Amino acid sequence: MNFHRFEYEASFGTLDQLPAPLMPEIAFAGRSNVGKSSLINKILNRKNLARTSSVPGKTVTVNFFTDGFCRLADLPGYGYAKVPKAEKQRWADLMEGYFQSKRNIRLVVQLIDMRHQPSAEDYTMLSFLKESGYDFVIAMTKCDKLKTNERLKRMAGLEEELKDFGFARRIPFSSETGEGADELRAVIGEALKKQETE
Repeated sequence: MNFHRFEYEASFGTLDQLPAPLMPEIAFAGRSNVGKSSLINKILNRKNLARTSSVPGKTVTVNFFTDGFCRLADLPGYGYAKVPKAEKQRWADLMEGYFQSKRNIRLVVQLIDMRHQPSAEDYTMLSFLKESGYDFVIAMTKCDKLKTNERLKRMAGLEEELKDFGFARRIPFSSETGEGADELRAVIGEALKKQETE
C-alpha cells in the first residue's frame, strides 16, 4: 500500500453530505487536540495535507482523504468543553450517523493522549467500538512528551485503565519523532488485506 498516493478529497459537516460508501474506509477518532491531523500527516508522509490547529475543537467536519481505492476519514474531535451545546450535538449526530450509515469501515484508529488517563468520552467511544464489533487499534499519542520514567509509569497505568480493551493493539505514537508510524501503516495495510481475502 502506497501512502504517498493519498490526497485530500472533501469535508462534510452534515450526515446527508457524506459520500456514498463505495470503497473501504479507515476511520480516525479521538478527543479534540489529541493529534489526529498530525498523525494522519505523519503516516501519509505529508506536512500539511490534514489541517492541524492549536485550537481544540477545530475539526468540525468529517474530512476524507483517498488514494482512489480506499478512504481515510478524519472524524470530528469530541470532548471540548467550550463548544456550544448545539454544536456538540451536531458533532454527535455526525459521528453517530457516520458509523450507522453502513460504511465499509475496515479499521478504527482510536487516539488517546498517552500523558493522561482516558477521559469519560474516550471510554464511551472505546465501549461503542467494542460493542459494535469494529476492529480498532489504540494509538497512544504524544509519547515523545514523556521522559523515560514518566513513560514507564503511564504504560503501566494504561494497562490498568484499558484493561477492558486488552484485546486491542496499543501503539505508542509521536508525530514529532515518527515513532509508531510504520506500525500504524502496517496495521492499516493488514486490515485492508484481511477483508479482501475473506
